[in-house]
Amino acid sequence: MAIEDDVLVHMPPEPFGTISRRVRDGDLLLCAGNDPFSRLIGWSTKSPWTHVAIAYRWPSLDRIMAFEAVQQLGVRTVPLQSFIRQSSSGQKPYPGKIILARHEDFAANHGKHTSDDARRFADFAIDRFGDRFAPMEIAKIALRITLGRLNRDMPKFMGPKNEFICSEYVARCFERVEIKIPWDGLGFIAPADFANDPKIKAIGRFRTS
Repeated sequence: MAIEDDVLVHMPPEPFGTISRRVRDGDLLLCAGNDPFSRLIGWSTKSPWTHVAIAYRWPSLDRIMAFEAVQQLGVRTVPLQSFIRQSSSGQKPYPGKIILARHEDFAANHGKHTSDDARRFADFAIDRFGDRFAPMEIAKIALRITLGRLNRDMPKFMGPKNEFICSEYVARCFERVEIKIPWDGLGFIAPADFANDPKIKAIGRFRTS
């Protein structure tokens, strides 16, 4: 089932310790933020969903990590507990709302991190860590966002290579296990496209303050 915008109002927020017990590898972190870059994404897509990341357990560290691509910093990982407490720029509390969501195909077929498919998923996600965006790459991202707002198709040469906005990074991770996130091909694949996927459902809403 797709995630309706009203989940942000009707799903009660729960503390980290409660929701963390339900987190599975490959779960999604869908955010509705109001910091400047989030407002740009919302403006482009006419949607409250402005950021998406991946939750993944790191057993040797005894942590649940969030894998994400963020402006200026590029691709990185942070502990999930830090992810829900502050924005990528350090703003506390997190300026918005965060939903834990799950893709039914990943949950059914790739839930165990020891499987070959889940390993390919994690390898791709982790191998992108540290990719930083040069000024020209940031300009390409901004142009894709603008094309999305104008309902224009994205030219092939403008597609992401090693520079991603959050949703492009997450979509590429899912492609490694042959899961496609449906989108209209206009501008860029957006956080809203994950929320609109009928195979993705909301699991819980984090308390962020």
